[in-house]
Amino acid sequence: MALRVTPGMMNLQMMRNINTNLVRMDGNMNVLSTGMKLNKPSDDPVGITYSLRYRSELSFNDQYQKNADTALSWLEYTDTVIGQVNEISQRANELIVNAVNGTNPQEALDAINIELKQIYEQLISLGNSKFNDKYIFNGQLTDQAPYDKVLAPTQGTDLHGITYKFTEGATLNINVTGQDVFGEPSDPDNLFSILNRVQAALTIGDKAAAQTELDNLSSRTSKINETRSEIGAKTNRVDLIFNRLGDLEINLTAMQAKVEDADYAETIMKLKQDESVYQASLATSAKIMQISLLDYLR
Repeated sequence: MALRVTPGMMNLQMMRNINTNLVRMDGNMNVLSTGMKLNKPSDDPVGITYSLRYRSELSFNDQYQKNADTALSWLEYTDTVIGQVNEISQRANELIVNAVNGTNPQEALDAINIELKQIYEQLISLGNSKFNDKYIFNGQLTDQAPYDKVLAPTQGTDLHGITYKFTEGATLNINVTGQDVFGEPSDPDNLFSILNRVQAALTIGDKAAAQTELDNLSSRTSKINETRSEIGAKTNRVDLIFNRLGDLEINLTAMQAKVEDADYAETIMKLKQDESVYQASLATSAKIMQISLLDYLR
């Protein structure tokens, strides 16, 4: 049996087709205006899954980069401070060597003692160095100064490490403790104790006692250099991690762009086609709409 097609059915189908063409053209115009082919989940259900995954990985990567940047700054600052401690220790060694010279009168020893006192106070200041308002030599107790001017030779610092996470499964302890640099209270080569003993010996002109501290000072200087080497190794490692995270960001961004970003040339071509189809559908509908009851009465 033949299906009867009425003008009403033709008009309804015509409006559906025009609306479909308009929606398709609007979609491509929206892609061009936003620059993205994924503007809602229904645009590409599979692609939106990858897009969300890349966004999550980029967010984690951004935090890891911030961690690496902060860790590098901390390590570089620590290296600078330890370098200054080493320089001051070398100066103290020179002064002690000069002091134990048999020709020095007590006046010369007193003058050397004055400078050694300044060195001691400067070492206290370096031991209480802060980075971003955090004490770098007191473990996790970063809000507490590790050394007091009077009690420094008998003070120990917190031994807990400050750990930064750079990737899944990749963490690094970035700090060194005061004991690593200045020595433990019980160590014969504790830097603060050495200077105190030397000053006490020079005050009474006991050059022999002062000379015995040179070996302790040499031992402490070697340990300071070892600690500085450890900081250098950690700095190199974090620097490599930071560079790798930068490369990962570039790769993730490129993959995200393939999923989300619009191909302007292709989208413009589709839009031109949609415009042509839409104009054609309007022209066709105009001819259909011209038919009226008068056409049947002629």
